[in-house]
Amino acid sequence: MKNKMTTLDPNAPLLYADHARPKSRRDFIRQGLMTGAAGVLGPGLMGMFANPQAAYGALSSDIATLRDACGITVQGAGKIPFICFDLAGGANIAGSNVLVGQQGGQEDFISTAGYNKMGLPGDMVPSITNPDTNLNDFIDATMGLLFHTDSAFGRGIREKASAAALANVDGAVIPARSENDTGNNPHNPMYGIWRAGSDGELLTLIGSRSSESGGNSMAPSMMIDGSVRPTKVDRPSDVTGLVDTGKLVGLLQQEDVVAVMESISRVSEQKMANQAINTTVTREDVIRDLIRCGYVKSADLADRYGDPTTLNPEGDPDIVGPAGIFSSAEFSDGEFRKTASVMKLVVNGFAGAGTVTMGGFDYHTGDRSTGEVRDLRAGRCMGACIEYAHRVGVPLFLYVFSDGSVASNGMIDESVDGRGKGVWTGDNSSTAASFFLVYNPGGRPAMTGAAPGRQIGWFRADGSVETASSPAANNPNLLVETVVLNYMALHGEQSQFTTAFPSHGLGGASLRDSITVFDAIVNGTMS
Repeated sequence: MKNKMTTLDPNAPLLYADHARPKSRRDFIRQGLMTGAAGVLGPGLMGMFANPQAAYGALSSDIATLRDACGITVQGAGKIPFICFDLAGGANIAGSNVLVGQQGGQEDFISTAGYNKMGLPGDMVPSITNPDTNLNDFIDATMGLLFHTDSAFGRGIREKASAAALANVDGAVIPARSENDTGNNPHNPMYGIWRAGSDGELLTLIGSRSSESGGNSMAPSMMIDGSVRPTKVDRPSDVTGLVDTGKLVGLLQQEDVVAVMESISRVSEQKMANQAINTTVTREDVIRDLIRCGYVKSADLADRYGDPTTLNPEGDPDIVGPAGIFSSAEFSDGEFRKTASVMKLVVNGFAGAGTVTMGGFDYHTGDRSTGEVRDLRAGRCMGACIEYAHRVGVPLFLYVFSDGSVASNGMIDESVDGRGKGVWTGDNSSTAASFFLVYNPGGRPAMTGAAPGRQIGWFRADGSVETASSPAANNPNLLVETVVLNYMALHGEQSQFTTAFPSHGLGGASLRDSITVFDAIVNGTMS
């Protein structure tokens, strides 16, 4: 058996005789025949710098005042950046990656047979104590939320995120069933995050697919608003191409272009100031405002984006390079380029929320190694987002979900990449879960104590989701609402949840309090 197992390249497609031939774009992504590309939506043109405030100083004070009067913002909505990973195909999350338990939380361990179904052999289950060290060697608490020590997600996150960053991270796992191998699960929370007040200076929502949700899975229909529908790009050059500063940039130096546009704005303002003032708003008044703000916006645009290369994630030394999160060689991987593009925009506040779709997670290929390699790369992408937020110095809410899950029959893959773990032999929605991590630059987030053991809901001893354990356990719509509630709680705004979502399904205040994991780390008022 060991000699027959061959690890598939992380970009190799997954084809099964018992699966229908892929027909839709979603099917191609799920089976790894097509990669998800990074996407952005640009209703306006604002900044994309690792330290955006560093670029604002050149605009003269009088023009900056007019900029504020014209509603040209430079701070975004002031909400916590939100990135979700949509692992298309039914990835393993529970047990072998994030530890899960019974009603008492992550350390209320399920049975050995239950962990075996989650791909952990009896000699790797978290309940075992090493007699030599008297420690639980299979529990990693680096991120507050407990991972299996040999979790591929965890190894990838720890590889890309520094110890200093991870010391300020905590999270929660949500046991929750969803259907296997389908994009019809309404998993994607980005519209809900936007409705909770999140927005960006340049972008509202970004996503890796040109779908209504921006990802592989759908968004809950009651949350969708077509005015903020995500749109995609698939390479960093498309990000730089979002900004057009006109032909003056190139003919003149950047500072000269700014001066020209400022002068035009002042002349226009002076001419309009000489006109008779009346208290009735006329069409001429509206036109004056449009002219005034048009020149101010042009000056502001040239000030910040005269050099379009500053928008490129590849040009950010914190992202790519000798001291960057990714090496130049790693950046040739499309999944890393995509992740970098999304995190560049979201972490800096230029987009409110973003989805990174990664394909090929339908990996019940008769081995363990294929899934481990793909999980490791996904973990590296997650860790990169955390580390970038740490370097920029802003909070981050990172959410990971998948459409369904997989299970093992107990057969072991002893190959190097299989790591002596259980072979994934088929889809199994009963072992599914989602999780989120919160990075807080001010220190590890404080828990409310309402959700025991960093777990919302629980698993039965046999390794199946207890569907009555939380509103989210058997309803992806309510899973999204649970995630959004916890996002709002980080701003101290959970009391506004019923206003933002009047038709929600999370019951009364006491139930909502019981599934709220962390205290506020940001004080704000919902937009």
